[in-house]
Amino acid sequence: MEKNYRAELVGVFGSPVEENPTGVMEEAAFEKMGLNYRYLTIRVEKGDLKTAMEAVRAFRMKGVNLTIPHKVEVLKYLDELSPAAEIIGAVNMVVNRDGKLWGENTDGKGFLLSLEQEGVSVKGKQVVILGAGGAARAIGVEAALAGAAKLIIVNRGRERGEELTRLIQERTPAQAEYLPWEGAIRIPSGTDILIQATCIGLYPHVEEKPEIAYDTVTAHMVVSDVVFNDPNTLFLQEAEKRGAKTINGLGMLVNQGARNFTLWTGAEAPVDVMTETLRREFGLDQS
Repeated sequence: MEKNYRAELVGVFGSPVEENPTGVMEEAAFEKMGLNYRYLTIRVEKGDLKTAMEAVRAFRMKGVNLTIPHKVEVLKYLDELSPAAEIIGAVNMVVNRDGKLWGENTDGKGFLLSLEQEGVSVKGKQVVILGAGGAARAIGVEAALAGAAKLIIVNRGRERGEELTRLIQERTPAQAEYLPWEGAIRIPSGTDILIQATCIGLYPHVEEKPEIAYDTVTAHMVVSDVVFNDPNTLFLQEAEKRGAKTINGLGMLVNQGARNFTLWTGAEAPVDVMTETLRREFGLDQS
């Protein structure tokens, strides 16, 4: 019997990308399922994305993840988009289907699943999102499609904030409002779910937190952060002090990673192994 030494390749393109732990999680899942796949963590600068996407085809990679700053730029190099990715206008993962590159956005779906796993639903809720970048777009659109009553987009850049607000208003059933982020923004009364969807607090800037009036965070709220490295962000610590239920970014990372795994391999992802691997990676207890 002939041996096959060729591994199937997947990976992530981004810059910076050195501290991205996705590969550790995906490699553990491949090993658990006995799949000869390798996950490559590749630094791709902004001007080099076209060449990198050509390499996906040339190397016959099964697909890639996209992270900062490529989630929107990559659209021009893809052949097809999922319906959600088309509305969101950003992609965080690509599947290579016999040379045709298909883009999906698993960020929002992974985030909503992480809420559901904590017993939290967005249906009928008022949701405030800090930021209007790729993660905010994915979460905002998916929350709107899942039945959120109203989304309030808080962003320093008016153009991007208003653009996301219009997108939600025009393409989903939810109401949306833009709130300029000027100084320490006060979280609107009636907010059920507060989501930190910027990169503030991401390693190595773990001492940073968003500029908001933290006295407007209440025990009634569910407060979540997309930042996963370090998952115990100062933002969440401040919310916890005020009695809010907090949900860190690990669940979102695992859930979108599990979706990626299945789209690339066709196999069901070993979510428990992926979760345990990340918890070990971040030095968290296993309880």
